[in-house]
Amino acid sequence: MEKKTDPVYSRNVLEFVAAANEFCKYAERSAEIKGGELLRILQRLLPYLYIRASFLPSLEPVFEDGNEKFVTESDWNTIHDSLKKQFGSTDEYLDIYDAGPEGPDNIVQSSLSENLADMYQDIKDFLLLYQTGTEEIMNDAVWECKISYENIWGQKLVNSLRAIHMFIYSGDEPEKDIKNENDGERDTSEWFISKRQREYGKNDE
Repeated sequence: MEKKTDPVYSRNVLEFVAAANEFCKYAERSAEIKGGELLRILQRLLPYLYIRASFLPSLEPVFEDGNEKFVTESDWNTIHDSLKKQFGSTDEYLDIYDAGPEGPDNIVQSSLSENLADMYQDIKDFLLLYQTGTEEIMNDAVWECKISYENIWGQKLVNSLRAIHMFIYSGDEPEKDIKNENDGERDTSEWFISKRQREYGKNDE
């Protein structure tokens, strides 16, 4: 059998495909995994996904039109809602928004479930295109995924990993929303983000 030499079959691409499959598998099965366990899985999986994406080859697109999209808004919502439920109190975290030379950095509230659902959307679309087996489509899937990694989801991954690291080594465990028996509203005083906001305020004093 003739050996395939097209770069879409290179070791670097195949290893990224394997990492991408693992990420999507856990995102799709998140409802079956406890929040703390899921965070620890992601702590190990996300760095590997990042490294494998960094080795994707630089290709030129074949088609002028953009790649077909498969992940719908409904699919995104399903992944997002499942992750958010499992992460519970650890879903939200404080992040630094870099405004660049035009202005100062700002502390903003971010969400693990939103970051990971956005990553899932791009990576799942890549996998479905790659699995067509048509080399031109596979080529453009690799090309687009690399660009998206460099400009969008690679940063989301790094931000999420930093938050996951903090959550794991804080000693806290994800908690579901707690209802305040007195007023029927959620008591967020013990949420991880609430604790960190209080600590941040003390440091500013």
